[in-house]
Amino acid sequence: MDTPVDIERINSAPIPSSGKPYSQATRLGDLVFTSGQVALDDETSTPLEGGFDVQARQVLENLRLVLLQAGASLETVLKTTCFLTDIDNAPSFNTIYREFFPENQPARSTFAVAALSPGLLVEVEAIAVRVRKA
Repeated sequence: MDTPVDIERINSAPIPSSGKPYSQATRLGDLVFTSGQVALDDETSTPLEGGFDVQARQVLENLRLVLLQAGASLETVLKTTCFLTDIDNAPSFNTIYREFFPENQPARSTFAVAALSPGLLVEVEAIAVRVRKA
C-alpha cells in the first residue's frame, strides 16, 4: 500500500518481543510514537518476575531503548501514558519515574487498569521528538 507521507516503523530495539502484531515505535517526520512497553524476560518473553519495582524499571529502560532506536531519547519525550494494574503502586512508580525523568518531566497521564497481559503490572507508552543531528 502506498502511503502519502514518510512513515517509518521501528522494530529493531534490543528488547524481548511479545510476538504480537505491532511496531515498537512509529516515526512520522520528527515525531516518534512508541507502543506500550512492558517488562518481559529476555530468554522466555514471559513477564519479568520480581514485583512491581523490577517491572517498572525494566519498562522505562525498554522505553529508553526504543526511543534511541527511533532517533529520540528520554529527554525529548513530550508525553507519556502510564498504565498500572494497582494504583497503590503509584508512589513507587513516581519514585522510579523520576530516576528516568529527573528534570523537565514530560506531560503524563496515569491510569489504573483492571488488567494488562497476565503477569504484567505496568505499561508505558510515549510520544517524543526525534533528535536532529547537527
